Amino acid sequence: MTVNKKIPFATFRMRIRDESIGGPNPFRWDDKTSDDYFKGKRVILFSLPGAFTPTCSTYQVPDFEELYDEFEKEGIEAIYCVSVNDAYVMNAWGKALGLRKVQLIPDGSGEFTRKMGMLVAKDNVGFGMRSWRYAALINDGVVQQWFVEEGFCDNCETDPYGVSSPQKILETLRGTNGVFRAG
Repeated sequence: MTVNKKIPFATFRMRIRDESIGGPNPFRWDDKTSDDYFKGKRVILFSLPGAFTPTCSTYQVPDFEELYDEFEKEGIEAIYCVSVNDAYVMNAWGKALGLRKVQLIPDGSGEFTRKMGMLVAKDNVGFGMRSWRYAALINDGVVQQWFVEEGFCDNCETDPYGVSSPQKILETLRGTNGVFRAG
């Protein structure tokens, strides 16, 4: 993925709470598309190797949640986290983290991640195909800024994290590093 490129079209299978269903599992299937998430909005998208993993659960997602209001001050309308995990896992992870602001997008088949050019093998840690860690500032479906961790490759021995951290992205939005100024 590169700057000024349109986000690829994909369909995401979601599980949505629907009290009209009743019973112990009041959820229904719902399809959302990349247009539903990115069209006509200025958003941050970030991706990570997997739900319930240490860096993702301890730092990345909680820090985006904590800094959400700061991103809003910079004109960001939503923050989305996409992972090659199914809707059940993503819903359970969001509940476990107590998320209220960051929205989780399940890319169970990896279709979106593959189209973004960020699908990598992580067999060396027992994951199979997953996303490389990255983030993007997206305006009306077009990538304005791209934050990808170094070392992109299959079965990477490390799990780099820093370039796609919410702190680095916020610093860029605020123009404190001279790269980009929101607005």
